Amino acid sequence: MEFYTIGVYNSDKEQFFNKLIKNGIDTFCDIRQRRGVRGREYSFVNSNRLQATLHEIGITYCYFKELAPTQEIRDLQKAADKENKELKRDRQKLGVVFTENYNNKILSTFNINGFINQLKEIGANKVVLFCVEEHHGACHRSLVTYKISSELKLNIQHL
Repeated sequence: MEFYTIGVYNSDKEQFFNKLIKNGIDTFCDIRQRRGVRGREYSFVNSNRLQATLHEIGITYCYFKELAPTQEIRDLQKAADKENKELKRDRQKLGVVFTENYNNKILSTFNINGFINQLKEIGANKVVLFCVEEHHGACHRSLVTYKISSELKLNIQHL
């Protein structure tokens, strides 16, 4: 099984889905808390539209809410962004407070073997983890993939 990550900011619909197709992605794991994005520019990744398009191009959609940061953790990052005068879309890396809380409250109870087994059951080979941030280091998916790569000794590609 191979793992990838993808964000949507600074991509249009064609670019976004072409990355998935070009890399042979067969399983799309949505790890967002809220599965919608405000505004028309990224409406193609709102849950229903996203799932419909993935279905059309033959990619299995999975939702792993247990990997989404809680509102409390998101609020901690929002406060750090405000303090740093940084917009979410421009952020290059997560703050320490987010990372510590996410690792302690989410990843510490994450059953990586159960996750892998779920993916195996559906025949996943090339799996992408999705959230909205363009830069994987600015998103919790970087923390998830760090855990996966550390425990399973896998390389993760960031699309």
